[in-house]
Amino acid sequence: MHLTIDGFCGNPEKLASEELVRGLLDRYPEDIGMTKIAPPHVQRYVGSKQEDWGVSGFVLIAESHIAVHTFPERGYVWADIFSCKAFDAESAIRIVSEAFELQEARTRILERGLEYPYVVSEAIPVAQEERRTVVAELAPTGAAPAGERS
Repeated sequence: MHLTIDGFCGNPEKLASEELVRGLLDRYPEDIGMTKIAPPHVQRYVGSKQEDWGVSGFVLIAESHIAVHTFPERGYVWADIFSCKAFDAESAIRIVSEAFELQEARTRILERGLEYPYVVSEAIPVAQEERRTVVAELAPTGAAPAGERS
């Protein structure tokens, strides 16, 4: 699951705060049921255009990553929550919206990894079939598959 949040009309002071972004990224994984595997990395950025400065940060999670990019002069924040497992998108949106006091947010959910089942009992047969295919491709021509030799 990949949630994108494009936030508008946020509080410029909150959008400018490296501490707020760092704290959000530090707490956010647990708040949405993810597993943080490294501390957040947060960096202030100043571009060639004065209005393009902001704070960017990311945190690695066992399920993938979370990234936040703010643009205080414009009142924008962009956030990406990318996970190989499902999570409560409404809660994730609410947390970001409240943290930056957003007046508006446009969100999108992209379903990722649809070809692979998330339930272990459903994934086992898929993995076993994939292994049989690989073994068959690696076996010398005419050789019987493992377990079928006499």
